[in-house]
Amino acid sequence: MKKRILILNGPNLNMLGTREPSVYGAMTLADIDAECTKLGSELGLVVASFQSNHEGELVEKLQEAGREKIGVVFNPGAYSHTSIALRDAIASSKAMVVEVHISNIHAREPFRHHSYISAVAKGVICGLGTQGYLLAMRALAVHMNPDGEKPIEDNNG
Repeated sequence: MKKRILILNGPNLNMLGTREPSVYGAMTLADIDAECTKLGSELGLVVASFQSNHEGELVEKLQEAGREKIGVVFNPGAYSHTSIALRDAIASSKAMVVEVHISNIHAREPFRHHSYISAVAKGVICGLGTQGYLLAMRALAVHMNPDGEKPIEDNNG
């Protein structure tokens, strides 16, 4: 059975491509999803994508991911800095999450320096642009592997 990964995006990420391109780049969320789907195919992963501007919908997706053992690449957007509910959803469901931020949240406004998600995530990738999503997928492919050490090779390597 193929491993499943969810690309989960929080508020305002539906605006990528037009929202502050100097910070977030020109790629749209659809572009990111297409790249993730392509890499998933190369790695032998089934990839699904979901974006919501509503915290409760994101909580439900995280709970489902924990129950169903789906790895999560999660860009919580601004909820990173405000949502104890999302933090608790990850912790209580034991979802395997890699937190991703397109920009370097530590080099931005002080209120963005703290993330409630980081403490319960498997790892955090920030500041590497949209490549962070692909790096997170590769990391999840390794950590979701039963022996945990052997990376899943893609067709290019």
